[in-house]
Amino acid sequence: MTERPRRPEVPLTGGEREILTGLLDYHRATVAWKSGGLTEDQARRAHLPSELTTVAGLIAHLTLNEWFWFAVVVDGEEDTWAERLELDPDAEFRVPPGTTVETLLADYETQCARSREIIAKHSFDDEVTHKHETFNVRWVLTHMIEETARHVGHLDVLRELTDGLTGE
Repeated sequence: MTERPRRPEVPLTGGEREILTGLLDYHRATVAWKSGGLTEDQARRAHLPSELTTVAGLIAHLTLNEWFWFAVVVDGEEDTWAERLELDPDAEFRVPPGTTVETLLADYETQCARSREIIAKHSFDDEVTHKHETFNVRWVLTHMIEETARHVGHLDVLRELTDGLTGE
């Protein structure tokens, strides 16, 4: 995969909602681009000293973060990962054998679509409380832009080390 994908245009003007959700969708599309077209072995290859920093592990991590911040924190869904993460703080990076990159990317896109639906029904000023901390929806959305963009940087490095693919 050497062609640049079609990613959503981020509006340069407009309202806060359009710009912030546009930025997040742009980074989400970049996750799919940087992760697509790899073999199962390539997606699990650890190029860095951490065995957790793989393309497959990052997709799984981002999927969990989409679910946690939007479904659990904003929408109040039960946190079914809390116990697993207490036992192993890096559990979401450990992709079970047999889970394909295609499945990981499909799950990520499904969760992103769900996150879009959740964010659409909330005002950015809505406040939510999780574990005795209160956030407004604006903070959650901004945090997810930061979280996704940070891991897009990791995916940039991993993809270049895997097959030489570069590009913004």
